[in-house]
Amino acid sequence: MFNLSPFLQPTSAACADTLAILHLKRDLLTPTVLRTHDDEQLGYAEGKVTTTRYGNYPHSTLIGQPWGSQIKASLVDTGTRGRAGLHAAINNGKKRKRDDPSRSRQEAPPPVQDIEPIAHHSKLPDVPHAKQAVPAPTGFCHILPPTPETWTASLPHRTQVVYTPDYSYILQRLRVAPGTRLVEAGAGSGSFTHAAARAVFNGESQDSTMISPHTASEELPKASTRVGKVWSFEFHEPRARKLDAEIQQHGLQNIVTITHRDVYQDGFSLDNPSSSNPSVTASAVFLDLPAPWMALPHLTRGPSSPLNPSVSVHLCTFSPCIEQVQRTVSALRSLGWLEIEMVELSAPRIEVRRDRVGLQEEGLRGVNASPANVEEAIGRLREVEGRDRSYHHGKTSQSPVEDPADEAAGEYVSKQQRLQNIREAQTDRKLYKEGRLTHRSEPELKTHTSYLVFAVLPRAWTDEDERQANALISAGPLKTVNSRDTPTSKRQMKRDAKEQAGGNKDVEMKTERQLNET
Repeated sequence: MFNLSPFLQPTSAACADTLAILHLKRDLLTPTVLRTHDDEQLGYAEGKVTTTRYGNYPHSTLIGQPWGSQIKASLVDTGTRGRAGLHAAINNGKKRKRDDPSRSRQEAPPPVQDIEPIAHHSKLPDVPHAKQAVPAPTGFCHILPPTPETWTASLPHRTQVVYTPDYSYILQRLRVAPGTRLVEAGAGSGSFTHAAARAVFNGESQDSTMISPHTASEELPKASTRVGKVWSFEFHEPRARKLDAEIQQHGLQNIVTITHRDVYQDGFSLDNPSSSNPSVTASAVFLDLPAPWMALPHLTRGPSSPLNPSVSVHLCTFSPCIEQVQRTVSALRSLGWLEIEMVELSAPRIEVRRDRVGLQEEGLRGVNASPANVEEAIGRLREVEGRDRSYHHGKTSQSPVEDPADEAAGEYVSKQQRLQNIREAQTDRKLYKEGRLTHRSEPELKTHTSYLVFAVLPRAWTDEDERQANALISAGPLKTVNSRDTPTSKRQMKRDAKEQAGGNKDVEMKTERQLNET
């Protein structure tokens, strides 16, 4: 067995040198690789630190925490430590003076990858051990394990990505299951690639024999024993290199193969197949291309076809424009694809929250500070009337109350004091239990919508299949099986006995006793 990726089988707690997702709020997730040391040499005394707009999180406070834990932000020095200090340390601990002629003002600092790490620099002192992190008064996050869903929400966008509502429906329509072999063209940022890798993973080892596209259908391994595989093709070479590095870092290299290729011209066959990287024999195809109809001629039945000849192949194209859909459908029909269908997805989010209404919510955020009932409305009116009466009669809060309405209103309290009292009382309230639980959908769709075209290509029809079909036709019509010759249930036997008795109760009872004894 090979080492499993955290995307496939995460541990119970966050471990060093693995990917973790910091959940800051619903629409803001930050990926980070947990390190026990400052691998970027930023100079923080706390070691490796992830800096966000909601606080700083040293990795020493993240490693070992169970997934889903709430982590408080920490106080770290973000002013004097940084890349400038790194360059100064490399220059024998001396900062470049303002008028240093050896280095011009316009000269850019050397890139990070070209700088020798501090830990390996012979002229630098040893880096001291990371000090204990001090909790900050505000700020927190939740540490989550990496999944295709959290990775889609936090990955670096190199292109427009396929979001969770889209790829979950696509994988279901393509009938992707553990052991399925899938081709993806237009990998982009890798959102669909990670989701497909989890969907095809069946826990098998990667020590499988190479399967040639010329292998006969009876020689192909069964679906239950075949190893799931994703062949991903990308035209843009820098994007392909970055995605391949991410796949290696996430431990998915045994399942996903990234190939830089123009599938319009060169098709989907691999140049150098091997036992660890077998030839393409896919039963599902996903095309996220500007012109998918140009790649379809390479997805037909033939001697060098990348499609599995023994099963029907399901295909999906991802196109934002209806003109692309029209050309794709025309090409699919001309190439023999069947069951062509177009689908458009709209997936609004539903926000669940508690609506708190009442005058005790005045001055708080996200609430309705209006009277919750008649008593609160009458009390506020009495307060306003009493304050107005006091103003016109020259009264103050210390003067004696003469009117019963003033006595019911009580002592005069200014608005500033009232809001301060409400904020102080908020600390002792359990706001997550108060209010009425409601839900509402978001007003605008923020997910990337497009048109999904699905089609099915029947399995290859061989000469052996033709001979078997001709043999069945020449044998004549199929023989029908007499229903009376098949075993019948006891209930059916009682019905038959009742019909044979012809209404004679004695015969019916006698027959029923005999059936009960058997």
